[in-house]
Amino acid sequence: MIASPLCAVIIDRIAVSVGNRVITTSDLDREIRVTAFLNGVKPDFSAAGKRTTIDRMVEQKLIRNELESARYPTPAASEVEPELAEFQKKFFADDAAFQQTLAATGITEQDVKDELLWQRTLLLFIDVRFRPGVQVTDQEIQDYFAKTVTPAARLAHPGATAKLEDYRDQIEQTLIGQKVDQEMDRWLQAARKRTEVVYHQEAIQ
Repeated sequence: MIASPLCAVIIDRIAVSVGNRVITTSDLDREIRVTAFLNGVKPDFSAAGKRTTIDRMVEQKLIRNELESARYPTPAASEVEPELAEFQKKFFADDAAFQQTLAATGITEQDVKDELLWQRTLLLFIDVRFRPGVQVTDQEIQDYFAKTVTPAARLAHPGATAKLEDYRDQIEQTLIGQKVDQEMDRWLQAARKRTEVVYHQEAIQ
């Protein structure tokens, strides 16, 4: 009689289906670990933490679909090398300490590079897709100055008079950023409506 050894098999379950693409539980686990590593915090594996992360990953899938279908420009993988080197220099004594922390966290250096590359890809997509169509009027700048900047300046510097021209460029960039975020949110909402997104709750508890 031949005896066969019993092997433990870990099944990678589907957490979310986004159209014809899927996000697995291992994808979710890795995203939580990498994000926490880069932010210098402990990974949050609570149900709420998983849901926040999975929602962000769904948005990533929707954006990746757009990137591929419309052929948007994407950064080269080599572009993250200086950023990674700066990150290591800032937070770790040497490469050995960096590698040790990666191992303890349960991720790889490639995982970190992939995340940094995605961050660059997302920023480039936003700049190309949404920023060109955003305009800020002089009236909007004046309103923001009167309602937001002036009260804050008075609290910070009692008795001093804030001048619009000293803040104009900063206000304009703030308002552009807000409008870009709004355009991005509207686009994501429309993309979700066009795409079947199915959450497998049992996999993300």
